[in-house]
Amino acid sequence: MKIKLTTQDLTAIAVCSALYALFAILTDYLAAHLTFFGVGFLPAVVIPAVFAVLYGPCVGGISGAIGIFIRDIFFHGNAPLSLVAGVPANFILFFLIGYLSTKNISLKQALTCVSLVTIGVLVPSIVFLPNMVTYTGLSTELFVPIFVLTVIGSLVAVTVFSIRWKEWRSYAIGAIVGQVAGGLLLSVTVWAVSPLFLSYFTVPFGVIFVLPLFVWTVATEIPFILIVGPPILKAVQMAFPTLRYRNKPSGKGGTIAQESC
Repeated sequence: MKIKLTTQDLTAIAVCSALYALFAILTDYLAAHLTFFGVGFLPAVVIPAVFAVLYGPCVGGISGAIGIFIRDIFFHGNAPLSLVAGVPANFILFFLIGYLSTKNISLKQALTCVSLVTIGVLVPSIVFLPNMVTYTGLSTELFVPIFVLTVIGSLVAVTVFSIRWKEWRSYAIGAIVGQVAGGLLLSVTVWAVSPLFLSYFTVPFGVIFVLPLFVWTVATEIPFILIVGPPILKAVQMAFPTLRYRNKPSGKGGTIAQESC
């Protein structure tokens, strides 16, 4: 995998960063109250996910990092917090989507990934349910169905993609793995460094705070990446056929050579 950014890649990064930041800012204004400790409702994540598939992992990762930084400056104005928490998490999320979308992932690997993620997310959430309810401020009766339906629905979508639409299998797994990795990094970082940057953290939160923040991040982002991403990608690739093959898997266990990282 060559680590090289072409002029086209740099243009794609500029366009994607601007679109990601713009739509994220618009969403912030339209859904001003849908936020959890500074982590807002972010359907705009589908934009860098699409660019990561079309132009490669580095384009997706860099675009996501720049776009979220611009959004954060408008949203909470705390540049250090964004650089430490939001920027690295977004880079990892979209880099992994772009990288894994080039892989030939078998059905067995996909189902194993879905099973591990289901266990890894649901079991701790059930065990620490009282803490989850306390930190989110939602009642148990409201939190449980929202959480379960969102997580299970997303994982069912991955399973359906893996079986019914094989061409989206790698993208779906990339979305799940990227979201878990990026969401976990974001949650841990926000918990660890927020007292250093945010004045309202007068009392340190326990480490269990990481779990509800992680759930919020996954639950509010992964459905858009999984459900909205494929139709957009299909439409773009039909309009611009050359993009269809740039990061397309080629042969068992391998990927085609990419022009950029």
